[in-house]
Amino acid sequence: MTPTAADRHDLLVFTHPACADHDPSPGHPEQPARLAAAMAAFKHPALVTCPVEMAPLASREQLCLAHDPDHVERVWHAGESGRRVQLDPDTAVASGSLTAARHAAGAVIAGVDAVLGGRTRQVFCAVRPPGHHASAAQAMGFCQFNSIAIGARHAIHSHGLKRVAIVDFDVHHGNGSQAIFWRDPAVLVVSSHQWPLYPGSGRADETGSHDNIVNLTLPAGTGSAAFRQAWQQQALPRIDAFAPELILVSAGFDGHADDPLASFELSEDDYHWLTGELNALAARHAGGRLVSALEGGYHLAALSACVQAHALALRGLPLSPMQLQAGDPGRG
Repeated sequence: MTPTAADRHDLLVFTHPACADHDPSPGHPEQPARLAAAMAAFKHPALVTCPVEMAPLASREQLCLAHDPDHVERVWHAGESGRRVQLDPDTAVASGSLTAARHAAGAVIAGVDAVLGGRTRQVFCAVRPPGHHASAAQAMGFCQFNSIAIGARHAIHSHGLKRVAIVDFDVHHGNGSQAIFWRDPAVLVVSSHQWPLYPGSGRADETGSHDNIVNLTLPAGTGSAAFRQAWQQQALPRIDAFAPELILVSAGFDGHADDPLASFELSEDDYHWLTGELNALAARHAGGRLVSALEGGYHLAALSACVQAHALALRGLPLSPMQLQAGDPGRG
């Protein structure tokens, strides 16, 4: 059934309370409170009307769109074991983790269906754990399943898209997304990240088998001017030339100056600016269709402020003096 005008929304939010049930370990930076901080952003008067829907669970078959079946079964078994299992030094599965990760992937799948089905133009997925470090066969860097990669494959396999762009502005390189799509000309992967920094990949000369990988390596201390210049000169033109039918965003906000895990000096203004640029490219090539999913961001107040800036830009709205007060969950 074709959606009516009344059914369409310019920004739809997918989330699920089960995403707070993933608890990797006491004191871990990827803490459950991150979900509440992200959702606090939508207290802003211009965002409070955004409809919020519960993310479905991704199935085994859907997870296997981007992951080897052995990897899916390994994480699945660990998640159902009833005990804490370390998948790598930074990444654990405990009670509630599997369900959280399946809802995170399910949110992106549902978001892709929503924008390609005409229900909305933009989607933000307020979910955790993050996903962009997970490769086809390996969980790492807080990530179990690569939700954005799963969403890209879903768009191609279920909706017949020929060109999908993944844009990753997390301060850490999206090595999992790069590895999954290294040989896939249907997917352009663009990542800006601090270099050198974990996970140690993402050099500028890593360009993929079809010149479909773009890495912007930026030094510690990078601020607004250098960040914006790199995107304007190197990344945005590549996305424009690719003419994607859908833009998927790995929205990591750990480049904020207050974030404890890296050394960029960005503000919520910078994320608002870049989101607006991506929105313009989506409007030019993809009928406005853009799906964004939360990746990093480990200072709670900064995370909330950045999600709010991102969501305002997705709606085509400016930042306002109410921004920090409305979304600030308290210093984390």
